[in-house]
Amino acid sequence: MLGQQFYHETMRKVVVAFGTIFNNINIVRKNNSGTVIQRMKVPLAYGPKQKFLVRLNNDPSLKTKTAVTLPRIGFEINNLSYDPVRKLNRVQKFKKVKSSSTKSNRLDTQFMPVPYNLDFTLFVMAKNSDDALQIVEQILPYFQPDYTVTINDMTDMGIKRDVPIVLGSVSYEDNYQGNFEERRAIIYTLTFTAKFYLYGPVTSDKVIKTVQVDQYADSQINAPSREQRYTVTPNPASADADDDSEPDDDILRNVFTRQRDVFTRQIAMSKRRMFRKSAKQPKPSCKTIWQQTYFLSLIHI
Repeated sequence: MLGQQFYHETMRKVVVAFGTIFNNINIVRKNNSGTVIQRMKVPLAYGPKQKFLVRLNNDPSLKTKTAVTLPRIGFEINNLSYDPVRKLNRVQKFKKVKSSSTKSNRLDTQFMPVPYNLDFTLFVMAKNSDDALQIVEQILPYFQPDYTVTINDMTDMGIKRDVPIVLGSVSYEDNYQGNFEERRAIIYTLTFTAKFYLYGPVTSDKVIKTVQVDQYADSQINAPSREQRYTVTPNPASADADDDSEPDDDILRNVFTRQRDVFTRQIAMSKRRMFRKSAKQPKPSCKTIWQQTYFLSLIHI
C-alpha cells in the first residue's frame, strides 16, 4: 500500500482557494461630512491571531517599520476530519488516455477520491468598530451558508471539482483591557469548513488492443487439447481506450458459432463419461439421477 511517492497538492490548493476569497477586501474612511478621505486594501496573512496580538502588545505605538497594521485579516487551519457522508464507491476508477509523439498511448487510472473536511478559522482585527463592520459585512452575504469555489483537483487526470466552503459560526471579541495606554483590538472570528477530496496515486498502463483466449474441450485430463483460439482487436485498430470502438461483426459471428460447436462436443463427451461411469457402479439412487440430470441441463443452457 505505502511506498509509492505521490503528491497532488490538493490540500494546498484548497488553502490557496480559501485565502483568495478574502484577498480583495477594501474599506473606506470618511470624515464628518461624508467625504472619503482614505481607501485601503485590507492585508491578508496566514497565521494564528495570538502572534498578531503579541506583536501589538510588544509595540503598542506601532511606530517601528515592522509593526502590525490594523485592520488585518488572518486565517489558519484547525482540523482535518474524514467525512463518511460523502463516501464514494471505492472500486470505481477515473480513466484518461495519454498520447505523445515518442511513446505509444497509455491509460492512466486512479481510484475514487476520499472525502475530507478541512476546518478554517478566519479572524478580522481592527482598531475601531467601523473598520471591522465594513470587513464583516463584505463577507457574510456571500455565505448562505456556503460559498462554492472550483479548483483543479487533478491536473494530470483533467479533474475539476467544486469545493463548498460552509460558514459555521461568527463570534465577537473586544480585546481591550488594562489602562488607556493599551492597544485596543476588535476581533471577529469566523469558522469555515471546506468539503474536498483527497486522491490516491495514478497508475499508468499500456492500452490493450489485442485479446487472445484459448478454449479447451476437457480440462480434467493432464494435457487437454486446445479446441479454439479467439483473437479480438478493435475496429479501427487506431482506437484509443476512451473511443467507442467495436470488434468486427464477422469475428464475433465466427466466435459464437465455434463456441456453440465446442459446447455441443463438451455435452456429448460429458454424457458418455457419465454413462460409462454409471455402468461400472451399482444402480444410482433417485437423488444421484436428479443431480446428473440437473447438471446436464445446466451444460445445455
